[in-house]
Amino acid sequence: MVWFREYFLLLQPNQISLFMNTKPSPPLPARAKPAHESPKHFFNNTPLLFITVCAHNRKPVFASPKAHASIVQAWSEATYWSVGRYVCMPDHIHFFCTPAVWKYPAITTWIKYWKSLVSKKWPQKSDQPLWQRDFWDTQLRRQESYRYKWDYVRNNPVRAGLVNHADAWPYQGELHPIEWIGDYIKNKKY
Repeated sequence: MVWFREYFLLLQPNQISLFMNTKPSPPLPARAKPAHESPKHFFNNTPLLFITVCAHNRKPVFASPKAHASIVQAWSEATYWSVGRYVCMPDHIHFFCTPAVWKYPAITTWIKYWKSLVSKKWPQKSDQPLWQRDFWDTQLRRQESYRYKWDYVRNNPVRAGLVNHADAWPYQGELHPIEWIGDYIKNKKY
């Protein structure tokens, strides 16, 4: 009977289903909207999230001095999370953030809050509604992920043909330096 168990362990998943006279599982459906999990704390390390927020119907409204100033001002007023590096593209915004306080609200609550601040002070009322309902978030766990994501994000304007060099894009910056020290994230505001 031992040979049977060892043979069974060597089978591929599709061979097991044939062997057991069962149908293979159907493929999982594509995700209709993002699932926003609560950030995980690893070894008392503060979470670092990479967020992408889009304009309603991908309208190109974010790449202007007034729009940029409104977004940065809202982030400065919404103090429960700290925004690190960011890039405002014409129709979407990428940024990194980490909690600024020990007991922080859910990321969905915080994003709704600063989106409402921006919408209320938006210079062009004809651009309303301004935001897509949802956003995409990813928790970063390694310094390499942070570095890779930032290199990719800061070169978005170059890939889109808006500038020749990433440093020439005026709608980017860093509000609160977020650094990796060994395996830990250090938010200079925290």
